[in-house]
Amino acid sequence: FDLKRSTMSLQKMIGRLFRQATITGILFMLIQTLCAQEKQLVIGQQPIYKVAKATGPITVDGKMDEAAWDKAQVVTFDHFFRTDKPVEKQKTKFRMLWDSTSLYLFYECEDTSLTVRETKPDARPYLDDCAEFFVVPVPDSIYMHFGFEVNLNLLPAAYDYIVLWKYYNDRTYFISGYNPSYKVEATYDGTINNDKDKDKGWKMEFQIPFAALSNFQIFNRPKPGARWAFQAVRQDRNLVDDRFRSTSTLFPIYDFRADVHQPAQFGLMEFAGD
Repeated sequence: FDLKRSTMSLQKMIGRLFRQATITGILFMLIQTLCAQEKQLVIGQQPIYKVAKATGPITVDGKMDEAAWDKAQVVTFDHFFRTDKPVEKQKTKFRMLWDSTSLYLFYECEDTSLTVRETKPDARPYLDDCAEFFVVPVPDSIYMHFGFEVNLNLLPAAYDYIVLWKYYNDRTYFISGYNPSYKVEATYDGTINNDKDKDKGWKMEFQIPFAALSNFQIFNRPKPGARWAFQAVRQDRNLVDDRFRSTSTLFPIYDFRADVHQPAQFGLMEFAGD
């Protein structure tokens, strides 16, 4: 099989494999290749996020009203690598918790113009107000990660995928055949897609079961002291016609290409004990 001459792109080939085989088998094949490549995570330059363990059940409703959230470390997205208007650097707070089954995320976003247009799955929610989360369930940089991108239309318009970073001919591939089971809910204060008023913001809460990631061959099982690589991102669209936008991240993007998917720019989470 001559990959260079074939008319079938790598994206289509992998998509076909996903339809014909189990996700476990596909991930095994990818990990064997990706783990053999050079590691490049610059985690020594990034702070470590301590993920507190939840003290009770979490209801995913976008409200964060359980006492368990009081233990979560609160961090802000202070790194903006794309802004059309400097004044549009709106604030984002981020929290995480974990328990025996899942990882929980909470985004709290100031937003004066709620913008939500995408309604189709595995499409482009990142062109709206959108929360993004990228994770590698090992404490190192390999050339793949899981991605979750959700706008205020939630799961019906979610984009979840596996990224193969610079996998072939310096190209990055997004494999949308990965369709994990997870929960996400949101609340907001304002009116959607109405530029005539001034909104206050939105909140989004995720529950990502570890089972959605455990097919990963070298899965680093969550336990106190275990570490995973990750990045958290917010896309901010400030007018319905998309004239003004900004992108902010938890961990800084040092590279001039300013690509949020660069594995070398991820930071670490560390699972805390009881």
